[in-house]
Amino acid sequence: MEEKQMEVVPGLAGIPAAESSISYVDGEKGILEYRGIPVEVLAEKSTFLEVAYLLLFGKLPAESEYNKFNSDITYHTRLKVKILRMMEFLPENGHPMEYLQCVAAAMGMYYPARDVMNEETRYWSVVRLIAKMPTIVAACERLRHGDAPIQPNNALSFAANFYYMLFEKVPDAFTEKILDAMLILHADHTMNASTFSARVVGSTLADPYTVVSSAIGTLSGPLHGGANEEVVRMLREIGAKENARPYIEKMIERHEKIMGVGHRVYKTKDPRAIFLQSYSHQLFKNNTKRGNLLEIAEEVEKVVNEKLAIKKLYPNVDFYSGIVLQELGVPTDLFTPIFAMGRVAGWLAHWLEQLKTNRIYRPDQKYTGLRNQRYVPMEKRKG
Repeated sequence: MEEKQMEVVPGLAGIPAAESSISYVDGEKGILEYRGIPVEVLAEKSTFLEVAYLLLFGKLPAESEYNKFNSDITYHTRLKVKILRMMEFLPENGHPMEYLQCVAAAMGMYYPARDVMNEETRYWSVVRLIAKMPTIVAACERLRHGDAPIQPNNALSFAANFYYMLFEKVPDAFTEKILDAMLILHADHTMNASTFSARVVGSTLADPYTVVSSAIGTLSGPLHGGANEEVVRMLREIGAKENARPYIEKMIERHEKIMGVGHRVYKTKDPRAIFLQSYSHQLFKNNTKRGNLLEIAEEVEKVVNEKLAIKKLYPNVDFYSGIVLQELGVPTDLFTPIFAMGRVAGWLAHWLEQLKTNRIYRPDQKYTGLRNQRYVPMEKRKG
C-alpha cells in the first residue's frame, strides 16, 4: 500500500487550528484587538473585569451586567480552608507557577463542573477561576516566606485587592491602574501555545479547572511565559546604561537569544510593549538610581533597533512588563503567575468558544520509524 504524502509544519506555524472571533493580531502592522477594539484603548479606558467580560461574552457589558459580574467575582475571591492547608504542605522552593497549576487542578474537586454543556456550570466556573487566581498567587508568595495569607478586601478593585493581599497595603491610584492595565494587556493573544493547550483539553470535554491547569502548565515553559523574568535578570547583569551596547553586541556576535526581543507573530514593535513603555516613564520618573532598569532597557532597545531591525526583531511585551512589575516591588518569580491572572480570561473565552462547535482535536503525524520488524526473544537480543 502506497504511503500518503504528508508535509510536516514544525510548531504548526501558520496553520489555522480554529476559527475565532475573540482576538486579532496583525504582526506586520503591530495591531492587537480584543473583539475588534485595540488593546491599548482598552488598557487606557477600561478595567480588567470589563475586558474579561468582553472576551468571555462577546461585548462590553452594560452597567447592570458589569455590576453583577463584578459582584460575583468579588464574592468568590476567598479560598477554602482546605485549599490553603494543602498549599501550606507544598514545597517552599516550588515555583509559584507550580503552586498555581496544582491549586487550579485541585479546585475541580471542590467545585465539580463535569457537565460542561450546562450554562450555569460554565458561568460559575469562569467566575471562580478569575476570582481566585490572584488570591492563590498572593497566598503562595506569603506562605513561602512563612507569613499567613491575607484575606481579600472586597472594598477594593480587582487589581488593588491583589496588591493588598500581596503587600498588606492599599496601592496608590497609579499603581492600581498600571497593574490593571498589565492584566488587560496579557488577557488574550490569539492561538498561542497555552491557549491552544486550553482548546485541546477543552475539546475532550474535560472540566474547566483541568483546562486552565493545562494552560498554566504550558505557560510555565520558558519559551512562552517567563521571558520577562529573564529580561530583568539580563538588565541587572548589564548594570548601567553605558554597559548596554558592548553587552548586547557580544550577544549578537555569539548568536545568543536576547530575551524580550522578537516574536513569532510581530514583525514590528509589540503594541503592548509600546503601551507599557509609556507607563514606565511615569513609574520611573522619580528613580534616579544609576541602575535604573528603564534607562538600561531603552539603551538595549536602541542597540537592538540598530543591529536587528533588518531581521524584524523588536521588543515584545515581556521586554517592559518585567521592568514595570519589578519597580512595583513584585518578586521576579511572580511575573509569570501575574501573566496567568490576566490570560485566564482569554483561556476561558477560548474554552467557551470551543464548546460551541466542539470537535475533539486529533491531528495526524508523519511516521518516520521502522516497519515490519521481526520480534526477537530476550535470550537472543544483543545488549
